[in-house]
Amino acid sequence: MTIAVAVSGGIDSLVAAHLVKKEHGSVFGIHFQTGYEEKQHLHTDNSPASGSRGRENYASRLQALMGSLDIPLKIIDCRREFENRIVDYFLRSYASGRTPNPCVRCNRDIKFGIALKTAARMGATHLATGHYARIRNTSDQCKLLQGRDRQKDQSYFLSMLRPHQLSCALFPLGEMNKDQVREIARQNGLQPLSGRESQDICFVRNRHYADFLESKKGRIFPPGPIVDTQNKRIGTHKGLHRYTIGQRRGIDCPAQSPYYVIDIDPAANRLVVGYKNSLYKETCFIQQVNWLVSKPHGPIEVRARIRYRHAGAEAELYPLENNRAEMRFQNPQKAITPGQAAVCYRNERVVAAGWIEGK
Repeated sequence: MTIAVAVSGGIDSLVAAHLVKKEHGSVFGIHFQTGYEEKQHLHTDNSPASGSRGRENYASRLQALMGSLDIPLKIIDCRREFENRIVDYFLRSYASGRTPNPCVRCNRDIKFGIALKTAARMGATHLATGHYARIRNTSDQCKLLQGRDRQKDQSYFLSMLRPHQLSCALFPLGEMNKDQVREIARQNGLQPLSGRESQDICFVRNRHYADFLESKKGRIFPPGPIVDTQNKRIGTHKGLHRYTIGQRRGIDCPAQSPYYVIDIDPAANRLVVGYKNSLYKETCFIQQVNWLVSKPHGPIEVRARIRYRHAGAEAELYPLENNRAEMRFQNPQKAITPGQAAVCYRNERVVAAGWIEGK
């Protein structure tokens, strides 16, 4: 077994690489460049540096770091694919009134897509990452489970991986919590190049996503009407890309109770707002469903998460034709947002996931 480890320079991938090397021996690292590396990655001194020089500098430092672990590192240039598959998807989603989840898409298309295929051509049988999730192999199935540390669990972001991708995946941190990972790094003198964790989208880091959208040539987001649920105009929005379902801030329409974004209508460039009780819905439809169990013939009971920080809600999942499904919740759920991933669990196992549809 030869294992490739996806390394970014952060503590999680570094500890994952250390653990894989310790257990398996035959290991090499891969680092894919997106073209959106952090400024501190691109500039290691106070002198100005071009993007290419900065990437080379960071890659050299990462090569040296992995060399200290006796792990050779391969650099993969994914800039074009990342722009076409992830950034363009992000832009198209907002233009169509949806709120995208690029991390879910990136794991499927880039990390366990292009990077996994490249690693396989280099001789790897598996790809290990620093995700907090678990894989359980049985005689006929490869099961995706939540990470043991529920606070750090990242199974949501891995839910769109196909079964053949999961069969090649290793998650060395799946049984650990963050404190244990930090302690392993301390005990073994592992110093990550990136000292902080970011909760931001990697290519929008350190700025508002609306500013990123506006910076892209050819993208125009004009102001337009804000209407209430009775279609009465009550204000003017600043561009639909600045809003998402359930948002309260930025509406700036005085009322007896706060307004929330209820719907985004890009065809009419219209923002629909209403009171908090209008946000709750009992059902939603999902498309491009990724079944990680045999597709059921009828409804199954699941715990559904409609966004990453959602705790999950009991629901029935009804399979439909054309790779769609309907979710019916036991209790109405707040701010079900088109474009987000809906991930369905039975106990700790991911059984299905799909993209939430609009109207």
